[in-house]
Amino acid sequence: MKLIENALYQEDIMNVVAQPVPWNKLQDKTLLISGATGLVGSFLIDVVMYLNKERKLNCKIYALGRNEDKAKLKFGYCYESSLFQFIPYDINLPFVRNDIGDVDYVLHLASNTHPIAYATDPIGTITTNIIGTQNMLEFACAHHAVRCAFVSSNEIYGENRGDVETFEEKYCGYIDCNTMRAGYPESKRCGEALCQAYIKQRGLDIVIPRLTRSYGPTMLMNDTKAISQFICKAIVGEDIVLKSKGTQYYSYTYMADAVCGLFYILLVGEKGEAYNVADKFSDVMLKDLAKIIADIVGKNVVFDIPDAVECAGYSKATKARLDSVKLQKLGWRAMYDIQSGIQRTIKILSKL
Repeated sequence: MKLIENALYQEDIMNVVAQPVPWNKLQDKTLLISGATGLVGSFLIDVVMYLNKERKLNCKIYALGRNEDKAKLKFGYCYESSLFQFIPYDINLPFVRNDIGDVDYVLHLASNTHPIAYATDPIGTITTNIIGTQNMLEFACAHHAVRCAFVSSNEIYGENRGDVETFEEKYCGYIDCNTMRAGYPESKRCGEALCQAYIKQRGLDIVIPRLTRSYGPTMLMNDTKAISQFICKAIVGEDIVLKSKGTQYYSYTYMADAVCGLFYILLVGEKGEAYNVADKFSDVMLKDLAKIIADIVGKNVVFDIPDAVECAGYSKATKARLDSVKLQKLGWRAMYDIQSGIQRTIKILSKL
């Protein structure tokens, strides 16, 4: 069964569409999305294509990604649609397209987002978040974008200084910038600063959704984030492997809630502002997350020693919970807590 045909996945799409997002702002518009085949980007496209079908939005999507074969597998159901066009593209190269006219919304989602990538491709991690971001912003300027969204990360907050329980958008914790692992959070910070520069100097309208650790059935099976590895083990009926004491206390977000929050920020958020996309009912310690997943599939949690590459890629933050009051004031509410989100993910992926 293809993902798009799964009943629970279709329900996720419809649950997002049912939210009071001003979808009419997408009527007859064009979206350009980098990272189109990723966890968040692919679900976002499925939501828009559903809106095109059911509500006649006539919203054109230009989907950017490096792997056209992967795109054809993921978007086969709409690949020949006049409202969808996949463009093979390396985000680190200048993006010049004479065949594309003005674009209303530019969403930059492309990024290395898992630990092994941070450890094995630290240069690519940094350049995607800085050079890739500049390429997207330059494209937005050239094609008179109404608004851009630079999708940032909870990792920009760094380590909790011990003075707060949750991070509001103005919080700034400690990052040792003179390390290889700092490449991801520091380049995301730089990407945000670059957005502010384009707002001031080039007049772009940009908003910044800060996603936390996202998961869901659109995740890549080779994703090396802990939650992804736990889910992969659960799907094949193996014990859940914990490679630390598991006391890291983080926020997590189911993909449908992440995408819904992104749309609120894109269509309702204020120019130049950053917004946390998180919910307190999905804040959990890593060891408890492992136990939740193990219990769902009737397996145990076992401990293993991480190898050198894994250690190099792991986040050093021990407590990173995000405050989403600012986003909630726009109207967003999470639809799934950590238990229901994990259950849905495992049920959907187990049938593919």
